[in-house]
Amino acid sequence: MAVTHTRFTYTDSYGVKIYAQKWAPADHSPGWTGPIAGDQNAVDPTDLIGAVQIVHGICEHSDRYSQFAHELANAGFVVYADDHRGHGRTGIQQHRENPDQMGKLGPGGLLATEAAITQLTSIIREAHPGIHVTVFAHSWGSLMAQRILNRTPNVWDAVVLSGTAYRTPAHMNSGDLNAGFEGPTDYNWLSRDLNVGIACEEDPMRFKGSILNLFGVADSLRLFGTPAAGLNPKTPLLITGGTADSLSQKDGLQKLAAAYRKRGLEDVTLRLYQDGRHEMLNEINRDEFVGDVMTWITDRAMGY
Repeated sequence: MAVTHTRFTYTDSYGVKIYAQKWAPADHSPGWTGPIAGDQNAVDPTDLIGAVQIVHGICEHSDRYSQFAHELANAGFVVYADDHRGHGRTGIQQHRENPDQMGKLGPGGLLATEAAITQLTSIIREAHPGIHVTVFAHSWGSLMAQRILNRTPNVWDAVVLSGTAYRTPAHMNSGDLNAGFEGPTDYNWLSRDLNVGIACEEDPMRFKGSILNLFGVADSLRLFGTPAAGLNPKTPLLITGGTADSLSQKDGLQKLAAAYRKRGLEDVTLRLYQDGRHEMLNEINRDEFVGDVMTWITDRAMGY
């Protein structure tokens, strides 16, 4: 199936221009266009299984998810992703191409970054009324998704947390995530495929920095927390990652799944991949991972 790709921008409540992109199956009902200006390839929601919103991690950008987005679009989903504040094209424009400022979130900090993410969710729902929206949130993105879900339990119809952590000091590694992994780069912890780390080193939109140095003390501490009361028990949740992911400590993902079940979620799936590292989308068994995630998303979007 052919896939159409569109880049667009929107402006958040602080006036920061957020760069985003969309992938969609090319086939759609004739004559239907969506509300995003200039988008002549918008897909009629009756042709779609659902929508997937990708929320990327720290020090990276949404282009790194292009292959996954194409796979989802080929399967019948419309896919959206933004470059968060301080990251990717958003960060380049926001900081006027000053590489030393990349990763800085700007006015409003973490809360404003999260608000821009849910602003994109609203854009998706406006473009495709009634569509089932799944969020696929990775790493830092998954920590923000947990926080957003605590505040707005009905923002997404299904949630996938990838490369995530139970957000307590005892279960989330704040040290050197690459420690103990052999290889030629500082990114060996991401995947057993060492070419992934080499690609990261060569990626002009990637950068290095710790959460504390980039976000400051207050916003760094805000990333700690646990599932809140008042969640929607009908929201399906998939927690997934590799057993060798250095972000998550000890039995953190098991505790995270248990915490969501304790808060009343009725459909919580924990799926771990033996010896997998932080980025299962870029692991040596990525096909297995992508197949499992797409099956889970499809089943929930279709109401199975």
